[in-house]
Amino acid sequence: MTSDPKVHVFEEVAKHNKIKDCWLIIHGKVYDVTQFMDDHPGGDEVLLSATGKDATNDFEDVGHSDSSREMMEKYYIGEIDTATVPLKRSYVPPQQAAYNPDKNSDFSIKILQFLVPLLILGLAFGVRYYTKEK
Repeated sequence: MTSDPKVHVFEEVAKHNKIKDCWLIIHGKVYDVTQFMDDHPGGDEVLLSATGKDATNDFEDVGHSDSSREMMEKYYIGEIDTATVPLKRSYVPPQQAAYNPDKNSDFSIKILQFLVPLLILGLAFGVRYYTKEK
């Protein structure tokens, strides 16, 4: 940690609430956890749900280990101006990730895995029916 930490206002920290730009307030300190989003054992949704508020209670309720507390030091970017933190804040859901067309190909593959065997079976029955001697 630096000897003269930067003091952030709440409104500035609350703007950083996306997967590619995520800041958290824990115990009056501000952490930029963007680089940790993919590695967090609880997933990125857990971190995103803690943005835009004082996440101290969320952090403590989970019961993080000493090693996770030590790991936080590398994400530390400054202190929060406690006068700017609202006492009560309405929940603002994090923005959802954009639609990923690559996930659509998984659906297409599953449909093809179902339809191709049916088509082959139908073709086999058709050939058997029309080539059968009467």
